Amino acid sequence: MLNFSNQPDLQPDPDNFILELDAAVETHMGWTRRVMRCAVLHTPPGEDVLDPVSHNLCRFGRWFMSMESVFVKLNAQNAQRVIVVHRSMHDAIRSICKNVLAGRPGNSDDLDIFEQNQVELIKLLAEFKTQFLASALHHDYLTGLPLRFGLEEEFIKLKKLRDRHKLQLYVAMIDVDNFKAVNDTYGHAVGDIALRHVAATLNHNVRSSDTLFRYGGEEFLLLMLADRPEESTATAERMINAVQGTPVRISQTVTLTLTITVGIARAVDEDDIGTVIERADKALYAGKKAGRNRYIVEAV
Repeated sequence: MLNFSNQPDLQPDPDNFILELDAAVETHMGWTRRVMRCAVLHTPPGEDVLDPVSHNLCRFGRWFMSMESVFVKLNAQNAQRVIVVHRSMHDAIRSICKNVLAGRPGNSDDLDIFEQNQVELIKLLAEFKTQFLASALHHDYLTGLPLRFGLEEEFIKLKKLRDRHKLQLYVAMIDVDNFKAVNDTYGHAVGDIALRHVAATLNHNVRSSDTLFRYGGEEFLLLMLADRPEESTATAERMINAVQGTPVRISQTVTLTLTITVGIARAVDEDDIGTVIERADKALYAGKKAGRNRYIVEAV
């Protein structure tokens, strides 16, 4: 059955991520306005300011913790820094508010710490937003796989490795068989689950030296370096068997068995990526015409 632990690292929906980030930061700005009222009017700012773990209670803190893995993937050092400066902001403000509510003047050092850390937090989050948007252009948020935009660059890199180490370079086009029927029968939400499942299964059954892309729709593309032709076909066979052998559970009583068809072409001489993809596509079409759930190597 479907095991989500094998899935590639998933990206959140870019639009939702940016909206949630902006909303969390805006809520923090509202939090600072309550702090200002405390300082000027001596009114309690709320327990999410005065609590010793207020940095975990505010909306920004809760949202950041829920998305921490995304930030760590983008920049682990800066993600840790966000945690530190955010907590320091809360500690400084809590100290100021407690002094004010007790009738004592606030400490200027606390105010300096708060202001410095707020500036740093805003700067860090702006950098993360830029990094995330750049990453979203190159990775599919549904499957976590790289998108085709980086395909040509990777192909050129692998061609150099092929020539240097006297290897062979293959392109495999992979298509989920009869996928339209999945969407038509079960809906697009189940279709998305199925695609994530296929991506995870494929990624789990290719070698670490292979590069798997989400090519578009229900199509994937694999770049493979190999010593011998048999390595490419062994990989194709392994992927086919793995997808067919791991049904997707879509309800308590219903499972969905998927299959794939693979077309394989070898990059020779100075082939560009478009030329090899065209030949792999022809092999893929031949596999579908022959009955699907199989691989076909281009006729040479």
